[in-house]
Amino acid sequence: MQLFLMRHGEASFEANSDKERILTSLGQQQAAQMSSTLTQYASEFDLVLLSPYIRVQQTWAQVSQIFLTSSNVHILDDLIPSADPKQTAVVIQAYAEQFEAKKVLVIAHMPLLGYLVSEMVAGTEPPLFATAGVSLIDFSTGSAEYVWQQSPLTK
Repeated sequence: MQLFLMRHGEASFEANSDKERILTSLGQQQAAQMSSTLTQYASEFDLVLLSPYIRVQQTWAQVSQIFLTSSNVHILDDLIPSADPKQTAVVIQAYAEQFEAKKVLVIAHMPLLGYLVSEMVAGTEPPLFATAGVSLIDFSTGSAEYVWQQSPLTK
């Protein structure tokens, strides 16, 4: 399995709650740019797992314009910023097994994403994710390998 972990695009701070923050125009551009970058590594995703927060839903809206994905798109409360990384890693792997997914996209938040990398790849310090940044973890060799991390280009 290849697991693509993506952070949402840049979000506005003007909202009634963290969950309601929306993408800025830059955040939408970042998400679109990283969607194009992802096409170098995947033509489709077998499974997409999303945070319930608005900015993640908007990031997925940008990504889904390029990736025609099966109906295996799920919104999980386990993908919020304060979620337990150990439990979340188990949930992601269980969904991947259930759907026999070869390519999985998770769109969520910091600090969870950094802690997920550290949880899934032994000996790896939690990396920082720029807004709309993506990391790839490859499980195809039987153990998890942290392959790369990319961020949108800044202008």
